[in-house]
Amino acid sequence: MANELNGKIAVVTGAARGIGRAIALELASMGATTALLARDESALQAVAGEITSSSGQAAVFACDLTDSRALDATTAEILNRYKRCDMLINNAGVGFMGKPLHETSPDDWERTMKTNLRAPYLMLRAFAPSMIANGGGHIINISSLAGKNPLPNGAAYAASKWGLNGMMISAAEELRAHNVRVSIVSPGSVATHFGGSGDDPRAARKIQPTDIAHVVRMLVTQEPQCFVSEVLVRPTSK
Repeated sequence: MANELNGKIAVVTGAARGIGRAIALELASMGATTALLARDESALQAVAGEITSSSGQAAVFACDLTDSRALDATTAEILNRYKRCDMLINNAGVGFMGKPLHETSPDDWERTMKTNLRAPYLMLRAFAPSMIANGGGHIINISSLAGKNPLPNGAAYAASKWGLNGMMISAAEELRAHNVRVSIVSPGSVATHFGGSGDDPRAARKIQPTDIAHVVRMLVTQEPQCFVSEVLVRPTSK
């Protein structure tokens, strides 16, 4: 049904492109009002335009998630406008690949951790109280199979995703009594520029951003059987 999420507010980070864009479009098509976060305001406006041109509702909140003050101000603005958050999609992520850990700069390490680990914590900290006050909510985190497996020459990225998984599984136990669900989606290689697809001839065999959006759709519409769930998404072997 197209109006399954009517009246719901969905906050999506990293919504300017790739997986975040696909998730935002999917949730908007289901009737949710989408709050779109990313650094690139013009790209966000383009996504918002796609949503509104299909009679959906979207608002743009340009923000650097590594700037904690800016993020606090942005989340406060969202809550002031909508008074609630029903779904939080922690999707924004960065990865510095191609170097072993001993050659990874402290600056690259810090940016990875601030984006992939600290920002989801700050987003949860901002919106979980609203979910609790409104009787429930759903926090969905886009992680990675790198959060479960070795990733040579990507150790900082892997560490951030292992940390995200542990943090959110623990938070799920803290929030379950408040009817707040926590989900983790861990894809393999996705056909986005983040994954280095570009003109890669193998891109068609990779997971598509819309595949992840469909997993999110399943998570937000299924009858909850538990308050923490994890979905592993692997690319086709064809």
